[in-house]
Amino acid sequence: MEGKLAAIFGMWERQREVLSIYKRMSSRDYSVVADVEDNSAVSQNILDQETTNPSWRLSLPHVLVATISSFLFGYHLGVVNEPLESISLDLGFNGNTLAEGLVVSTCLGGALIGSLFSGWIADGIGRRRAFQLCALPMIIGASISATTKTLAGMLLGRLLVGTGMGLGPPVASLYVTEVSPSFVRGTYGSFVQIATCLGLMGALFIGIPVREIAGWWRVCFWLSTVPAGILALSMMFCAESPYWLYKQGRTAEAEAEFERLLGGAHVKFAMQELSKLDRGDETDAVKVSELLCGRHFRVVFIGSTLFALQQLSGINAIFYFSSTVFKSAGVPSDLANVFVGISNLSGSVTAMFLMDKLGRKVLLLWSFFGMAVSMGLQVVAASSYMLGSGTLYLSVGGMLMFVFAFAVGAGPVPGLLLPEIFSSRIRAKAMAVCMSVHWVINFFVGLLFLRLLEQLGPQLLYTIFATFCLMAVVFVRRNVMETKGKSLQEIEIALLPPE
Repeated sequence: MEGKLAAIFGMWERQREVLSIYKRMSSRDYSVVADVEDNSAVSQNILDQETTNPSWRLSLPHVLVATISSFLFGYHLGVVNEPLESISLDLGFNGNTLAEGLVVSTCLGGALIGSLFSGWIADGIGRRRAFQLCALPMIIGASISATTKTLAGMLLGRLLVGTGMGLGPPVASLYVTEVSPSFVRGTYGSFVQIATCLGLMGALFIGIPVREIAGWWRVCFWLSTVPAGILALSMMFCAESPYWLYKQGRTAEAEAEFERLLGGAHVKFAMQELSKLDRGDETDAVKVSELLCGRHFRVVFIGSTLFALQQLSGINAIFYFSSTVFKSAGVPSDLANVFVGISNLSGSVTAMFLMDKLGRKVLLLWSFFGMAVSMGLQVVAASSYMLGSGTLYLSVGGMLMFVFAFAVGAGPVPGLLLPEIFSSRIRAKAMAVCMSVHWVINFFVGLLFLRLLEQLGPQLLYTIFATFCLMAVVFVRRNVMETKGKSLQEIEIALLPPE
């Protein structure tokens, strides 16, 4: 009996000690305990969100609307290919090769102007309004081209369309990168290239009746105003980039857009990722000197060099003059365009499935290597050792293999990779600089290709293109980081050097 009483007395004493400890604790101590419990619950919640992917269905409609600009880009690149002869006859400059060249190249000049200002426009008025502004000159320019009676009117229309073409692709790359969940960002980025292919093929398909129906070329221009109008109207209902809103200090709106794009369960984690970045200098103007010789120089150099090597590989020479090459091999130009279009589209679709599985760097390496091998086949086909059907198979097969290899990596990856590696502060303006490099080299390759083909011969010229492809393999291996599956914040922290 005494033992039981002693045990009860001991338990009572221990309870008194515990109570006295709680009494000595301040209210601040209680709050710390509560905060630790709350924070652990929040941390566990965020960890759960991090390990589960948001639904890709929420962001898909916004991405699809944005790729209409890429469809228009491809359409206007190809819209004058078939109708050019009919246009020259109707407008009175038939046989004037300079005028015909201007109808094609004025659009490229306009694209250079549009791309130069794209970064400042996208940062100034937002991504959605930049898309609407891109659609406006396309509608006006196509309408002028469709109704003109003079060469001057056609050139004015092509210049206006070109400014919209130059503005659209960099904004589309920005927007798709910024609204896509990281686990499908590569797949969605491939949609840009697929839409461009569909635009090119659509222009070729719509241009088929041009030789049978008088004035059909005017219909080709009028039709392009329909998707441009759809783009301008649909953007009113699409989400604005949360990254741009955050840069503007509109945090509540950024949260609301994340909810539309990712779902409510992932908003807190997405905002926490954004908060990792220093926003203290976001509102300061980005100077060109920062991009060309400051702490951002390395990533801008990588982006500009990638676009330069993409064009110096000879891809646009192949696109612009494939009909000539196929014709020399005895293949009709209509059939040649179909083959090139199918090869380009099939490569783009392949890239869509592989982008988030193999990664950007792997696709770039194998793409440029495949292009080098394809150009090697073209060199062999152009040599005097090959005769008869062997030349035909190597020439046509090598060209189609080149287009396919380009579409798998070198075509879609730079436009996706660059917005990923650029920090949020410089993303839009750095894309403008890199796309300007793209258009300048594109213009000179298109301008000088036939002249160089005459002066150097196909063997030497194709060897130069193959060399640039091999240089691209070395450059990518040494300088490009893999971004597959990483958040934009993780990539930025890894690449941006300390101040």
